[in-house]
Amino acid sequence: MAKLKRKEYEAALEPLQIELVEMARWLSDTGRRLVVLFEGRDTAGKGGAIEAIAEHLNPRQCRIVALPKPTDREQTQWYFQRYVPHLPAGGEIALFDRSWYNRAGVERVMGYADAEQVRTFLRQTPVFEQLLVDDGVLLFKYWLCCDQAKQEERFAERLQDPLKRWKLSPIDAASREHYDDYTKAREAMLKATHTEHAPWTLVDFNDQRRGRLALIRDLLSRIPDKRTPEHCIEFPPLEGKPKKERYSVIKPIVPDDDDTE
Repeated sequence: MAKLKRKEYEAALEPLQIELVEMARWLSDTGRRLVVLFEGRDTAGKGGAIEAIAEHLNPRQCRIVALPKPTDREQTQWYFQRYVPHLPAGGEIALFDRSWYNRAGVERVMGYADAEQVRTFLRQTPVFEQLLVDDGVLLFKYWLCCDQAKQEERFAERLQDPLKRWKLSPIDAASREHYDDYTKAREAMLKATHTEHAPWTLVDFNDQRRGRLALIRDLLSRIPDKRTPEHCIEFPPLEGKPKKERYSVIKPIVPDDDDTE
C-alpha cells in the first residue's frame, strides 16, 4: 500500500475532526466522560495521533495526560493512584499518552517492576477498569503497531532532526535490544486485560497517517450517539466603526517587514 500523501491525508482528516468537535459537544451536553489510552512501542506514533484528535478541541475540555516517571512518594502509593486524579469529570476528555499500562510494558521489560508487581497489576487492571466503566466512563484502549524496521527508521529521523531529538531518551536506546521482550510483554498484557467491558483495539501504524485516520474512525464509531444541536451564537453588527487598539504604558513589538508567516 502506497504511503498516504499529505494533501490526501489532510483532506481525509478534516471531516473526521469536524465529527470530533461534534463528539466533544455531545459529551459536554450529556455530561459523559471519555478516556482514551494510547499505548505502543517507542516511535509508534502516539503523540501524533493524540494531536490529530485534540487539535481543534477546547483544551479546557480535552486534556492530554503524559505523566513523567513516578516520584519517590508515588512509588510507595497504590499503583493506580497517580492516574486517578487525571480521570475526566462530566463532559471532559482525557487522552493518555501512555497510561497505567506502563507496568505491563516498559516497567516489566526494563526491570522497574518485579514479577509479583506485574502479576498483581494484570490481575487488578480488569477490576479497576470495570469500576470505571460501571461508573459510566467511556473507556477505549488503543495499541499502535509498528514493525522494528520502521521503528529504526523513526529513531534515526529523530536523532538527525534537532526539533525531534528531545523525544529520544536512554530508555529508547536500551529498548532497541528488547524488541522481542516487548512483544512477549504485550501479548501477556492483551491476554489478561482484553476484556468484554474494556477491549483492546490494535491499529497498524507503520504508515502513521493511515493509522491516525483508522484510529479516529474507530473511535467515532464507538461513541453511542454524538448528534446534538449546535450552539448558535449571534453577533449583531457593531454600533459605529471598529476601534483601533490604544496603548499608554507599553507599546507592542512591531513585526519586521521581511517576516514571513
